[in-house]
Amino acid sequence: MSGAPTPDRRSRRRLRRLALLRPLLIAVVLVVVYYLWPANARRSTATLAPVVLIIAVLVGLLMWQVRAISMSRAPRLRAVEALATSIPLFVVLFAGFYANLSAYEPESFTEQLDRTDALYFTVTTLATVGFGDITAVTETARVAVTVQMVSGLVLLGVGVKVVLGAAESGVRRAGLPAGWLPMAGAGAPDVVGRPDVVDGPDDVAARDDAHPRQGEGGRADDGGAT
Repeated sequence: MSGAPTPDRRSRRRLRRLALLRPLLIAVVLVVVYYLWPANARRSTATLAPVVLIIAVLVGLLMWQVRAISMSRAPRLRAVEALATSIPLFVVLFAGFYANLSAYEPESFTEQLDRTDALYFTVTTLATVGFGDITAVTETARVAVTVQMVSGLVLLGVGVKVVLGAAESGVRRAGLPAGWLPMAGAGAPDVVGRPDVVDGPDDVAARDDAHPRQGEGGRADDGGAT
């Protein structure tokens, strides 16, 4: 038999590549837009209204992702993609707020932040590293950083749990096998006979064993036995 990939294996490999490639491309686009977006050193920047908007955007995105995951034909891959997309968006939105806040009120932090400094500060805050080289000084900055830390914990804790729960719900709805991200050909075939799920070679063998092919005269093909 030829070792060439079967159509279902190619399909699974393509889905996995897309699930990894799309978040990477989205993250690159977000960072590029973050650096190219013009500075907005206005009074509205020095308020907490942008922080409220950021949280609203993230909550709305999470709700949409949960629904999309539960209805997806590949819920596990969609869940991984959702997490890999939401975290960069979270970082870029808060970094943009810190950069604009520092541009309008330079005294908001212990030093004025450019785009790279703001990105660095956001990542260290999310990772709870706390180097202490940049700290919030004004009340607005401290409240914003507190909101980021709390929402980051929620995103990495409750958010991940909700996304994975939606993935398992999608798995049960689609009748897919249990387990996390089974690799093609690794002994975790999809449901046999579903029109929306591609049958693999193991599925075909299982179906043939359960329902032998009919030979001439309506008798089951027993491999030539009389």
